[in-house]
Amino acid sequence: VEYILVAFDDQQQKVRVLLRGEEVLHTLQEKGEKANPNHPTLWRPEYGSYMIEGTPGQPYGGTMSEFNTVEDNMGKRRQEAASVLRENESICCITSFPRLGCPGFTFPEYEPKPVEKGASKSLFFPDEGINTHPRFSTLTRNIRHRRGEKVVINVPIFKDQNTPSPFLEKFPNDDGEAARAAKPDHIYMDAMGFGMGNCCLQVTFQACSISEARYLYDQLATICPIVMALSAASPFYRGYVSDIDCRWGVISASVDDRTREERGLDPLKNNKYRISKSRYDSIDSYLSRCGEKYNDLDLTIDNDIYDRLINGGGIDHLLAQHIAHLFIRDPLSLFEEKIHLDDANESDHFENIQSTNWQTMRFKPPPPNSEIGWRVEFRPMEVQLTDFENSAYVVFVVLLTRVILSYKLDFLIPLSKVDENMKVAQNRDAVRKGMFYFKKDICRVGNTIVDGYSTAQNGIETATEEYASMSIDTIINGKNLIILFLKHEKLLIWSHDAKPESLFLFSTEGTPNSILHSPYIHTYTCVYNLALKLHVCIPNIFNQYQEGVFPGLIPILNSYLENMEVDVETRCAILNYLKLIKKRASGELMTMARWMREFVANHPDYKHDSVITDKINYDLTKKCDQISKRLTECPELIGVPISKAKHSETKIGRI
Repeated sequence: VEYILVAFDDQQQKVRVLLRGEEVLHTLQEKGEKANPNHPTLWRPEYGSYMIEGTPGQPYGGTMSEFNTVEDNMGKRRQEAASVLRENESICCITSFPRLGCPGFTFPEYEPKPVEKGASKSLFFPDEGINTHPRFSTLTRNIRHRRGEKVVINVPIFKDQNTPSPFLEKFPNDDGEAARAAKPDHIYMDAMGFGMGNCCLQVTFQACSISEARYLYDQLATICPIVMALSAASPFYRGYVSDIDCRWGVISASVDDRTREERGLDPLKNNKYRISKSRYDSIDSYLSRCGEKYNDLDLTIDNDIYDRLINGGGIDHLLAQHIAHLFIRDPLSLFEEKIHLDDANESDHFENIQSTNWQTMRFKPPPPNSEIGWRVEFRPMEVQLTDFENSAYVVFVVLLTRVILSYKLDFLIPLSKVDENMKVAQNRDAVRKGMFYFKKDICRVGNTIVDGYSTAQNGIETATEEYASMSIDTIINGKNLIILFLKHEKLLIWSHDAKPESLFLFSTEGTPNSILHSPYIHTYTCVYNLALKLHVCIPNIFNQYQEGVFPGLIPILNSYLENMEVDVETRCAILNYLKLIKKRASGELMTMARWMREFVANHPDYKHDSVITDKINYDLTKKCDQISKRLTECPELIGVPISKAKHSETKIGRI
């Protein structure tokens, strides 16, 4: 979990990011792991000098009861950090500080120095906001040097009723670079800090073998956009209301070191490759055999490295191309003492490239001479306000990995569709309004998943695989899924919560009631059932209808829990976490991004001009701080608390 440190000025009604991260980190480490190697929490530096990162002191175990310790550990981290802060200072789980880059957003206050020698040369983000560890300033400087210009981040602004149209900014101290880079109706940013200075929630888990790790890597890659949309928590940038809800595109652009040639803007002359994505983006290839046929992206690789792995290393094609793709990137930093290493016993040269390829999923080989096994890291989630919410997302993802392995689920769709989902997931209110490509028949051949939900009849695989465009609520909760099939040359539309008035018969010819736009319905087509007013997806009507094509992720997880031996307390905790996920997916509870938007829209000082003033920011951050400390309830975001967890006073009440 990554945290932002803030300083409240109650007299001036301002809140600023607190540039004491390194001091706080040193104190926490001295009191924690350096005093006790078995300390339950660990603290690490992060990009911003106002940020810290907390992890468990030891990995969680493999038993079901471990799910009930996640929130308690997160509570201990928050307590520890808060204990070393001063009056009017606080630790917040906010993905993006709303006024990051605005004048006077740091405490102590520093001015950006774009014309002087420095790491970022930003018009908005002072170098003092960057952690002084040499890694971070070196990354910032080298990304800018390699690119040949400052990074360019353009985020669409939310057009409120009083927002200027077109929205255009003038930038003091601009030498012309910002004016050329900034787009009309967009919020312009120019530094790595605007991306890497945001916070996230990441989960790493260990597989029992390399093949299991590769399988999980692939399956979870398709889940990344879905969970990112569910965790959306960053609608504000540089003091403005944006038209996106997630940080992903911002952070991707903030570390994009590709030259003009590599971006395809100039002919290749000094560079070897055209590279389609930033080094911070979604994955570009599946690693397992079952994923090979879905690798439909044009993958750029270093052919020399690929040949060496195939011919001399005994590495298979899929893993070889994955590594060869990572190594099309140049190193961004290198410490002098790490140049000459024994590669048979140290993996720093590999990790130097691996750790600066920031993707939705990370495949992590075991370190040399270590008992650590093959690991997979799930990276797209935005951090939530409370330990309860963060625990719910962690438990959901890890429990899903157990179900994937136990039931041998198959979520794979073409990677190009996953990339499309990543774009949709960042849109404003994507949970309620976005439609996502998702595999409906997730059962692998011959495996029954839950009662009534299995693969094709008699375990025979259907001839055509289906990838429907589904709403988040349909994917997570499995309700309101519309099934269409041919019956006596008629098209039958039926919903799982069918009532007599929800059954319709239409001829396959024509477009009665304007519900169907074409007599030819294919896999990716989406329609609105106007009578039920449901945003729904259409399975492939050309296959034979089968009962229970897609049960929904939550019912699958509940079915798994019913078949596991779980103590009552752990079961109750897990079910409460899943309730939060279910209600977020259905829209019954707001995402963090939606809640923040509504807070700003209803603030008495908001002029409906897309501007977040110091006062609005102060009140919003103060409210977030009170919610995270349980000083106030927020039923529209978390639900109504009905009980408290057993182990820690920091635990939020259950929904």
